[in-house]
Amino acid sequence: MPALARLIDRLASRTLDEGTDHFDPSTLAVTTFDTGNPATNVIPAKCSAAVNIRFNDSHSSADLTRWIEGEGKAASDAFDVEIDLRIKVSGESFLTPPGPLSDLISDAIEGETGIRPEQSTSGGTSDARFIKSHCPVVEFGLVGRTMHQVDERVAVADIPRLKTIYRRILDGYFS
Repeated sequence: MPALARLIDRLASRTLDEGTDHFDPSTLAVTTFDTGNPATNVIPAKCSAAVNIRFNDSHSSADLTRWIEGEGKAASDAFDVEIDLRIKVSGESFLTPPGPLSDLISDAIEGETGIRPEQSTSGGTSDARFIKSHCPVVEFGLVGRTMHQVDERVAVADIPRLKTIYRRILDGYFS
C-alpha cells in the first residue's frame, strides 16, 4: 500500500499544464484507491487505484503513458514491489481551429437566436473524437442540467429551434 500511495501522490501532485489558448488546464483525478481488506491487523496482499486524466492539446496519450510508466517503475523500484499498470485511452485531445466552419455555425446560431455563441472547449472531448480525422468537427447541440445523467433530457420546445439552426448551417454549407 505505501508503494501505491506514493505513486498516486506523485501522479496527483503534478500540475500537468496551465492550459492552452483553446483549452482549460489538464486534470488528473484519483477515482478509486482500494485494498478490499476490512481487517486492520492484516497487511493486504494487493491493492488497486484508478485515475482519470482529461488532457488538452499540449499532451498526447503516448506522452502521458510514458510519464505514468516512469512513475510506476520508480515506485516499484523504491518499494521492491510489482506494479501492474493498465492504461486505457478513450480519445486524444483535438482542436478544429476557429475558421470558416465555426463562423458558419456561429452565424446560424446568431441568425436564429440573436445571440453570438462563445466558442469553447470546456465541454471536453466527446464522440467527435471518432470522426475528427475524417473531417473538421465543431460540436453544437442542446445543453441542460441533466447532461450525462440517467434521466438526461431537454425541453421539447427547444428541439424545433435547434432544427432550424441545423437547417441554417446546412443551407450555408451547401450554398
